[in-house]
Amino acid sequence: MNNPARILIVDDERFHLNVIVGLLSGDYNVLIAKSGERALEIATSEPAPDLILLDIFMPEMDGYEVCRRLKNSHKTRHIPIIYLTAKSDAEAEAYGFSLGAVDYLSKPISPPIVKARVKNHLAYGQALRALEQQNEQLEYKIQERVLEIARTQDVAIHCLASLAETRDNETGNHVRRTQHYIKLLAEHLQNHPRFCDQLDADTIKLLFKSAPLHDIGKVGVPDRILLKPSALDQEEWVEMKKHAAHAYDAICRAEQALGSSSFLHSAREIAYTHHEKWDGSGYPRGLKGDEIPLSGRLMSLADVYDALISKRVYKPAFSHEKAKKIILEGREVYFDPDIVDAFIEIEDQFIAIAKQFEDGV
Repeated sequence: MNNPARILIVDDERFHLNVIVGLLSGDYNVLIAKSGERALEIATSEPAPDLILLDIFMPEMDGYEVCRRLKNSHKTRHIPIIYLTAKSDAEAEAYGFSLGAVDYLSKPISPPIVKARVKNHLAYGQALRALEQQNEQLEYKIQERVLEIARTQDVAIHCLASLAETRDNETGNHVRRTQHYIKLLAEHLQNHPRFCDQLDADTIKLLFKSAPLHDIGKVGVPDRILLKPSALDQEEWVEMKKHAAHAYDAICRAEQALGSSSFLHSAREIAYTHHEKWDGSGYPRGLKGDEIPLSGRLMSLADVYDALISKRVYKPAFSHEKAKKIILEGREVYFDPDIVDAFIEIEDQFIAIAKQFEDGV
């Protein structure tokens, strides 16, 4: 059996207290306060009242002030308050409602009206609390679903990136390093005048999540080219360069089948444009300068730096200083000059990432 609702009656006149207590005590757990201060003490105790009947005109602290304090407190703002008053005019009622009260009862009271109003407001309050609980549960389920989708997305990214790695001489750590390089660059440039309107927190998060797919198109390159331990001839190089278009086509097909998303857009943009060069000599479209999406420009430097410091079958690993020298030589040729400048400013952090995710670790 449910416990009866707790009703707090606040009135400094014993006669009115006795009348209302006698009227409600048979159905409810009735609490009494003869002052505003005592009312606040009871209202903030546990368990809190389910409803408050509050006299307006009391000495020291009137009902308006009691209501204001209760509604300003996170702990008690949900408790419905019904004013008890011998004075009723439109202006006073409007003021009382503005403070958060739900109703008025006029003195002398009418027992049937008091009982009906109390019952209705208790039922309404119970319904509101039930709705709030449902909303909290729904919000929790939505958050769980969002996390599940994010985990599924991360697994899919990892699997696709791993698939590309199995057909290439690069390692999984290359993916991790470039992922952190691009995030590092983006965060450093977040307040740069040229980039501040493009690099908000959500965009940087997308760059970090989609960067591992930058070379997914290599699954479409024949092994005889992809794994060749020596320099590619002109025909082979033309075939190799198609990997950017392979990635673009694959992601476009996914978008057509499943619908587009900010993540797929970011992944497509990075995969398709990270081999474009600042002077327009890159591929696959020969874009120049700011025609190249910012994501592609960031990925370009991150990818080239990691390729330079990593051992490949066709080259030894270069030192950071040598890689830095090559990137500086490519400023305004291969790379966006401001991105190169950012790289120089945070080169120690690049070194730290390379050490943290070095091959074999």
